[in-house]
Amino acid sequence: MSPPRSIRRMRFVLLVMLLLIGIVNYVDRSTLAIANHSVQDEFGIGPTEMGLLLSVFSWAYAFAQLPAGGLLDRFGPRKVLGGGLLLWSIAQAFCGIAANFKQMLFGRLFLGLGEAPAFPGGAKVVSDWFPRESRGVPIGLFNTASTLAPALAPPLLTWLMLSYGWRAMFIVAGLAGVVLALVWFVVYRDRKQLSDEPQPAAEPVSVREWLGLLRHRTTWGMILGFSGVIYSIYLYLTWLPAYLESERGLSVADTGIALIVPYLAGTLGMLAGGGVGDLLVRRGVPTMLARKVPICGGLLIGGLCTIPVALTPSTTLALVSISASQFFMNSASAGAWSLATTVGSERITASLGSLQNFGGYFGGAFAPLITGIIVDETGSFVLALLAASGIAIAAALSYAFLVRKPVGIPESAMATQSGRD
Repeated sequence: MSPPRSIRRMRFVLLVMLLLIGIVNYVDRSTLAIANHSVQDEFGIGPTEMGLLLSVFSWAYAFAQLPAGGLLDRFGPRKVLGGGLLLWSIAQAFCGIAANFKQMLFGRLFLGLGEAPAFPGGAKVVSDWFPRESRGVPIGLFNTASTLAPALAPPLLTWLMLSYGWRAMFIVAGLAGVVLALVWFVVYRDRKQLSDEPQPAAEPVSVREWLGLLRHRTTWGMILGFSGVIYSIYLYLTWLPAYLESERGLSVADTGIALIVPYLAGTLGMLAGGGVGDLLVRRGVPTMLARKVPICGGLLIGGLCTIPVALTPSTTLALVSISASQFFMNSASAGAWSLATTVGSERITASLGSLQNFGGYFGGAFAPLITGIIVDETGSFVLALLAASGIAIAAALSYAFLVRKPVGIPESAMATQSGRD
């Protein structure tokens, strides 16, 4: 039975809002990279201090995932996601008026804390508003922000910085987020406010119940597996321009053009990963297996595609392999978020998603560091790329062999539960 028109309209509005929030999320992460040299020159700091500014965001973001999921499950996405967006936007604008290195460090710390609820919050919204068999596509669409924004941010932010200065760039980005947060508070509605269907009363997730999630092998499989997903994605996100310039001899201009194709491939991979899972569920494949196919397949094929990137003498083949790797890795990422919305009950969706995301970004934060160390020691990206390939394959095995049972709901319910309209 088709859902009421009001439900369909709200689903569309919320997906648009989530996509915009995701894009702002990633644009705000990119501002310091664009303003790198300008900030160093104005504050009189060196590469070490700049590395700390870049890193403090990642660590704050990773560890803030741990409480973010429980807060989302307890208080809902309107308050927690909206509050997080408001917090990180104010922190972003504060960076634009920071008077010294310490103040900038403070702003970057709160940027990471505020951004933590964004993607678990998106998963929570999708689990609240979409039936289980149809969550992959909206999850994939929301997650395309992580590939669209890195393609859109550099030209937009560079124009702002060159036209008005790096401080104005931070302030404008922050104010855009504040406006979006206010719209979110006005627009978002709980499903029960737009539907006459009975809504089961759900007890808020307690601290004890949240800690109990860590007793499940499935939870650890998701944590460990997603660290391999983000490690591979972050390696390319942080080191691809340098790789193309130093290892493949491309000019800065050619590198900028060459980066478009991998980002486009990643966007298509996000959509494909969610769509494949939905298609398999609708065709009767058990839910757990259906959601794991794009994850394990994406990690395995994406990891194998990284090998020719390391070994081929052909720049063309390397770029094709990079694009293929980005397609499959992002397919695995979308599949992993779809899994988080279906592997447990709706009450714990955000908690599971945030635990998985913690593992992803805790592990992913090491990708730039380990890659840099290997390149410094060997003078080449070959071993760093081969290591990333091995990590991706190990992550596929983690999802395949550890993620076997649903968390907190019977397996029979997983097989028969189709969610709501």
